[in-house]
Amino acid sequence: MISLRYHIVSITACFLALAVGVVLGSTALNGSLLSGLSNQKKDLGTQVSDLQAQRNALNARLSDADAFAGAMGPKVVAGQLDKRTVVLVTTEDARPADRDALKQLVSQSGASVTGELQLTSAFTDPNKADQLRDVVTRLQPAGSKFPTAGDSGTLAGALLGSVLLLDKTTAKPQSTGDELAAALGGLTDGGFVKPSQGVQPAQLAIVLTGSQQTGDGAGDRAATIARFATQLDRSGAGTVLAGDQGSAEGSGALGVVRADTSATSILSTVDNVDSAAGRVATLMALREQLDGGAGRYGIAGNAQAPAPGIGSAGN
Repeated sequence: MISLRYHIVSITACFLALAVGVVLGSTALNGSLLSGLSNQKKDLGTQVSDLQAQRNALNARLSDADAFAGAMGPKVVAGQLDKRTVVLVTTEDARPADRDALKQLVSQSGASVTGELQLTSAFTDPNKADQLRDVVTRLQPAGSKFPTAGDSGTLAGALLGSVLLLDKTTAKPQSTGDELAAALGGLTDGGFVKPSQGVQPAQLAIVLTGSQQTGDGAGDRAATIARFATQLDRSGAGTVLAGDQGSAEGSGALGVVRADTSATSILSTVDNVDSAAGRVATLMALREQLDGGAGRYGIAGNAQAPAPGIGSAGN
């Protein structure tokens, strides 16, 4: 007769065998998995090392190419803007090193910088757009015609274009000295601009910005700069909007311009001004503007070529 104790021992033995089997099976499985994962980790490590080596090689080549552009830049731009004048407009996030390098290259091209004007963060602040629009409208020079577009960027471009840029046909001032002083004074008092001492009108303009806008209202701020630069271009003999590669993104000023065919048909853009090659391209684009042309230059996906006359970038 089978006792209760026999049942208990039998059931216990079964569970014990099952447990041992699970442990042994999982140990074998874990060993196989660990071996496979170890091999995958090794393969991935090799791929990462290879990619890092490729990146370092590309960076070295880019560095060499930029050093070459820096050395040859003055020779490339020499005489391109002989006896011309350029006004430099910067946004608050523009890098001083890019600004200074551009000024030097402008001088080496035979042109002179007539002054600098920095647009403050208030200039692009969507919450201050109405205030900027009111100030600009109040400062409109007598006899000047402003566009019907009511956005603050376009209107500010019309005002500053009328006082900072010479007439593209006659190369004479479009406003009086008093009107220039009033415009700069009013915008400065409103906290929208910071002009250098003794700014004078010029034939051409460079609008230098930084990267793409971020945070709340990024798209509106980028659009304000884009519309400002586009209207500035309409006011004189030519304007180039220059920034780094990030500025060519959707929330960057160059990105906004490049998405608008009516703007790209007149305004030139350069998206790698943080490099020697980009700064040379900016000066070449300014020369092209003077001759009535326009283009999208640089290294971003929406650029058409590295620089004017260099050939297609495959975009």
